[in-house]
Amino acid sequence: MVMAHTQQRQRHPRKVQRLEARITSEQKNLIERAAVLRGTTVTEFVVASAQEAAANTIKDFEILHLGDAAREVFINAVLNPPAPNAAARAAVSRYRKRVRL
Repeated sequence: MVMAHTQQRQRHPRKVQRLEARITSEQKNLIERAAVLRGTTVTEFVVASAQEAAANTIKDFEILHLGDAAREVFINAVLNPPAPNAAARAAVSRYRKRVRL
């Protein structure tokens, strides 16, 4: 029994950080209702929702915001594409032959 308890503790990091927020009665009622519908506690619901929102915000920011150097490379490639190389020309030739069959 002690071993099972020790293994369980090792799988889940110890939660020592704390968040607090002041909310309106309407917000609290909404969150409590959503937690009940999901079958979780209010704390579990708030933590899961905040974590999901944080991950999505970071992902969206990283996808949509290119660094200055990357932006320059991207814009230059779009506005001034390189000439097709031999492999690209051969692929176009094969495509044209197959389409005209």
